[in-house]
Amino acid sequence: MSRRRLPFSLTLAATLTLGGGLAATAVLTVAVSRLEYDNKSLVFEQGAEVRVAALRQGMDEAVEVLNVTNQLFTTVQPVTRAQFHDFTTPLLQRNPYIRAFNFHRVVQGGERAAFEADLRQFQPGLVLREMHGAARVPAPERARYYVVDYLEPMQGNEAALGLDVGGNRHVMDALARAQASGRAAITDVLRIAQEPGAPSFEVLMPVYSQGGHLLGDTAAVIAVPTLVKAALARAGLLDDHSIQLRFYGGSRTDPAHLVYASHDTAPSAPPFALMAAGYTGRAVSTFTVGGQSWTVEAIAAPRPWLADHLGSTLLAAGGILSILLLTAFVQAAGQRARKVQELVRERTADLKLTNQRLIDDVLARKRTEKALQESEQRFRQLVAMSSDWYWEQDEEFRFTHVTGDFTEKSGIGTERVLGRRRWDYVPALAETELGRDHIATLEAHEPFRNLEYRVVDDNGEERWFCINGQPIFDETGTFTGYRGTGSDITARKVTEQRVHHVAQHDVLTGLPNRSLLQDRLGQAVAYATRSGHQVWVMLIDLDRFKFVNDSMGHKAGDVLLMTVAARLRSSLRDTDTVARLSGDEFVVILSEHADQPLAPDIVQRVMDSVAQPVMLGTKEFFVTCSIGVAAFPSDGTPAENLIEHADIAMYRAKKLGRNNFQFYTPAMNEESLERVRIESALRNALDRDEFVLHYQPQVDLQTGRIVGMEALIRWKHPELGMVPPSRFIGIAEETGLIVPIGAWVMRAACAQNKAWQDAGLGKLRVAVNLSARQFSAADLVPGIEAVLNDTGLEPSCLELELTESLFMSDVTPAVELLHRMKSLGINLSIDDFGTGYSSFSYLSRFPIDVLKIDRSFVNDITHDANDAAIVASIIALAHNLRLSVIAEGVETAEQLDYLRHQGCDEMQGYYFSKPLPAHEFEQLLRQRRGLAAPEDEPQTVVAFEN
Repeated sequence: MSRRRLPFSLTLAATLTLGGGLAATAVLTVAVSRLEYDNKSLVFEQGAEVRVAALRQGMDEAVEVLNVTNQLFTTVQPVTRAQFHDFTTPLLQRNPYIRAFNFHRVVQGGERAAFEADLRQFQPGLVLREMHGAARVPAPERARYYVVDYLEPMQGNEAALGLDVGGNRHVMDALARAQASGRAAITDVLRIAQEPGAPSFEVLMPVYSQGGHLLGDTAAVIAVPTLVKAALARAGLLDDHSIQLRFYGGSRTDPAHLVYASHDTAPSAPPFALMAAGYTGRAVSTFTVGGQSWTVEAIAAPRPWLADHLGSTLLAAGGILSILLLTAFVQAAGQRARKVQELVRERTADLKLTNQRLIDDVLARKRTEKALQESEQRFRQLVAMSSDWYWEQDEEFRFTHVTGDFTEKSGIGTERVLGRRRWDYVPALAETELGRDHIATLEAHEPFRNLEYRVVDDNGEERWFCINGQPIFDETGTFTGYRGTGSDITARKVTEQRVHHVAQHDVLTGLPNRSLLQDRLGQAVAYATRSGHQVWVMLIDLDRFKFVNDSMGHKAGDVLLMTVAARLRSSLRDTDTVARLSGDEFVVILSEHADQPLAPDIVQRVMDSVAQPVMLGTKEFFVTCSIGVAAFPSDGTPAENLIEHADIAMYRAKKLGRNNFQFYTPAMNEESLERVRIESALRNALDRDEFVLHYQPQVDLQTGRIVGMEALIRWKHPELGMVPPSRFIGIAEETGLIVPIGAWVMRAACAQNKAWQDAGLGKLRVAVNLSARQFSAADLVPGIEAVLNDTGLEPSCLELELTESLFMSDVTPAVELLHRMKSLGINLSIDDFGTGYSSFSYLSRFPIDVLKIDRSFVNDITHDANDAAIVASIIALAHNLRLSVIAEGVETAEQLDYLRHQGCDEMQGYYFSKPLPAHEFEQLLRQRRGLAAPEDEPQTVVAFEN
């Protein structure tokens, strides 16, 4: 038996020795600790006073910065935005705690419109707003507004520009105090949007006119945490963590008004820190700056015990060690007698332990028997509550037992199962490969898992079962049958079938999607290969579908797609496949049969079914389609490229005007490859400096002199030669490359015009075409302004040509954009006027300077009365609207004579000059060539003397 260690206890003599020694040591330690406390208190009070002085100085400096800013408005009137920016930027850099400077301007109700117009130069569409809860809403009409006019920095604070703060109680109260005292005033503590977690306040100082009228105020937004840190850092106290600071807005230490709290960490004092006589180290000081009270709470940071109590600690440790040694000596004398007593207690305890173990063994056996009974009961309950059932079979695989709730869970009566094999009551199982493999597994007496098969229950409904089984052997190893579990998985199977359908069909139309389409196409090609009959693949694209989405909404677009899908299915055979490829594109697979040959009439029937009117809401809408057809087998169409070739043919149909169908030919592929080559080379043309500009002169018909020119782009490709615009402009529009190309044309044309003017060749106007992509770009106006600034060209010498289709789709934004462009001082002209959708009411709203008559009208004015009347009407209309008129495409003297007699202002065309390279156009200018005046005809082209 092992001997237990005797419990430790002190004798009476040792206890008295220990207690007396500890009492004496404690008295001395407390006395020394009190001296240390007094020293620490004095150091803390001095440190707190230094920090309060530093914070007050920092607040005074913040107010002084605003006073300096306010002096700008006192000495300079009026102060411009540039002066405000230049003056405040260095202050923001030197004082990082200042988040923003602003100038609140008093705006009378009658001045609101002019004031808003001025602010829209910086924020288009801006109106005066005010805060309504957390939202900014347009300010209602009132007699006077108090508006944020100047704001620095602007970045990040754009939302405050134009904000009426007249309803802000904090700002207006501070302004009233500043007016009354003549000094800067501070608002209550605010939370700004840029730093929601950082408390801030605003310092305000009124600004008066020379006549003494209130013009507004200057204000600075101060971030309190940053200001406090800057003040402490300037005093060299930021890294001193011996004192923790809390800064409150107000005269009380209210946690709700806490604006700054240091989060310095230090080791916590040990539990016996109470010996420091309850020292807390807290000082509160209040001062007033800018009419607001501020309270500083200084708290001594906790420090390690030894840092402040080294003397008392050493005294206590030395005394305790001495007392312990003395106590140990006294204790050793009485220890021997205690060992004998402990040995007796140990033997008695061993006897009790042995007896308790016997009792525990008996109780454990009873608990085990009860647990077995409960386990059996739980198993029976689990079987009853589970969705599975339990079954047993004999050595002939006939069911001998199934659980009582089998019928409820499976829908099959037990009499249909008992005494029969599984494939007896499910005959189809034995006819499948899965069933035959299962029978082989049973005959091999092997276990099986997750056997899934289909069965019809007693109600005639189809169900799916999942079965698991284990073979049974007796003690001699003889096979006696199977036992296992089964479950109804019908719900899972139905879900799997639904998921499979969704994975292979379009959700909106229910048609096969791209995945199922590839499978159907593979089957159709295999059939065509075996039978020798053709397969047609039709790619159908709806015309003007984007217009439906844009004008009537996506719901109307969805209704249209579902309607077209239903019409396509109804117009074709059940054996044909109709699939939705993407967006508004559908694919049809047609297989030819001996008694059903394929013919173009089928394609026409599909087009006719789609072209029927569709009711979208209360409006009747007509939709057409463009179809490309690729056939297999045929020359040049391998099976894997059928959809691609049908797509090429469809785009050919689109190019031919839509609402038609085209069969794929190898020549279309060559055209497509040519397009790809052009697009690839076009992407590098700008970087390789392959574009050049030609200039066609515009001549004044009254004086005969050249007054301007149109800049026309040409592409000088190293391999393709001089590529005409008709081959690459359309591709550039589709790919978006027209935006950088158009920007290059504008910059190059302006730079060339400026160079000719500097060379003394006259002040000419250069016209540049603006594409639809450029017109919709967000940076259009800033880009034009940058080009004029960089090239030095006067805005009046730049004319931008726009087609009517650019702005007729959405007139209101277009009018606003045109006015912004016009405000730069440039000229605007409508190109190809009369060929598109023209509205006189809209034309009167556009800030247009010039109308260009399209060459299609000019060509036939000498022998077509209708075209001549149209041209005369356009000229009269333009002059009534005080617009100039340029006729383009003038090629004969008769056309020129007619235009002159109708009062046309300028002409442009091959009659005078074709588009010329820059150096040839410069020679034309130096020669002073021009048209003869009307009285000098028929000598038309002349040279003017210098």
